[in-house]
Amino acid sequence: MKKRVTLSFPRTVVQMPVTYRLAKEFNIAANIIRAAVAPNQVGKLVLELSGDIDQLEAAIDWMKSNNIGVSLTTGEIVIDEEICVHCGLCTGVCPTESLTINPSSYQLQFRQQTCIVCEQCIPTCPVQAITSNM
Repeated sequence: MKKRVTLSFPRTVVQMPVTYRLAKEFNIAANIIRAAVAPNQVGKLVLELSGDIDQLEAAIDWMKSNNIGVSLTTGEIVIDEEICVHCGLCTGVCPTESLTINPSSYQLQFRQQTCIVCEQCIPTCPVQAITSNM
C-alpha cells in the first residue's frame, strides 16, 4: 500500500533520521517528493510511503509520538485552461515530465496520473494558472 504524507518537524526533532528509521524499524520505503529541512529550523517533508498497511499505520503512530506532524496528502495540481497561455515554462521544472507542450498544437498537456504534486510548477507559472487543491 502507498500513502503520501506531509511531515512537519519542530526544531527539536529535525535532526532525527526519520527515513532511516522508517526503513529499518517498519520496513517502509520512503520516496522523498519534496524537502525543506535545515538544522535548528522547522522542517517540512513530503513523502510517498510504501509498505504493509499495518506497518504504515505503526510508522505514522511512531512519528506522531515523536512530535512529528503527519498529514495525509491527497491533493493534485489544477491547471486553469482559461488563464494558461501555453508558454511552457512549467515544463522545464516538472521532474516527471507530466507537463509537456504538444509539438504540433503548441498547447500545454498535463498527465495527472504521473504527477507527484511536487508543486515546483506553481511558482514558475507567470500567469498563475497552476494551483494545488491540497
